[in-house]
Amino acid sequence: MDIGAASHIGKVRSINEDSYCIEQGNVELYIVADGMGGYTCGDLASSIAVETIKDHIVKHIKSELENELIKGIIHEAFNVANRAIYRESLSNVNCVGMGTTTTLALYLNDNVYIGHVGDSRAYIIKSKQIKQISSDHSVIAELVKRGEISQNEAKIHPKRNVITRALGTSSIIRSDIFFVSNSDIDVLMLCTDGLSNYVEDEEIKDVLISCKNSGKCSEELVELANSRGGYDNITVITVKKGKAI
Repeated sequence: MDIGAASHIGKVRSINEDSYCIEQGNVELYIVADGMGGYTCGDLASSIAVETIKDHIVKHIKSELENELIKGIIHEAFNVANRAIYRESLSNVNCVGMGTTTTLALYLNDNVYIGHVGDSRAYIIKSKQIKQISSDHSVIAELVKRGEISQNEAKIHPKRNVITRALGTSSIIRSDIFFVSNSDIDVLMLCTDGLSNYVEDEEIKDVLISCKNSGKCSEELVELANSRGGYDNITVITVKKGKAI
C-alpha cells in the first residue's frame, strides 16, 4: 500500500480546524475530521474525535470478529467521541456548540469499513471510475435527494455549508457504517469539504489516476483547492494499492 496525506490551513482561515490520523500498527486505520466552533474549539473538537476514535478502535478491533461486531465497535467509537466532545463543550463556555465532521476507513479482513458523520467524504476509484462512498449529512444533500434542487444548484445554494449531523453538538449521534470489499478499490481517498466544495469529483479522479505517489496526490489536490481560493481548511488522505491504476 502507498499512503500519503496533506493538510493545509487554506488562504482565508486563521487556524486549521482539521485533524487527521494514519494508524498502521495492529490495525490499519485512516481518519479525517473537520472541526467547527470558534477560534480554538473547532480544532479541539476534531482532535478529540480523531484521538478518541483511534484509541477505541485500536483497543477493541480484532480480525477474528464478525462483520456486525466490527461495525458495532465503530459505532461505539463514534459514540464515545461524541460524548467526549459534548462534555468538553459543556465544561468550557467558549466552546459551547463545538463539533466536528468525521470520516474513517478501517482496512480489515479484505474489507474496508467506512464510518461517517457530517460532510467530510470517502471516495474510491475502481477501473478508473470514481465513486463517493459516504453520503453527506447536510441540508443540501437532503434537498438534492428529494429532487428539490439540482447538483448544479447545490453548488451555489446559500445553505450549501449547513450540516445536519456532527459529533459533539448533542448528547446522541447517529453514524453511518458500511463496508466495501478491498478487491473493489484501487484507490481510497478521504477528504474534508475544503477539497470537495471546490474541486469536482472528475478532477479529483484525474489527479488520483495521473499521480502515482499517494503523498504527491494529496499535495496536488490541496494545491488545486487553494488555487480556487483556499476558502477553507483542506485535508486529504490517499491510499493506493501497490500497482498502477
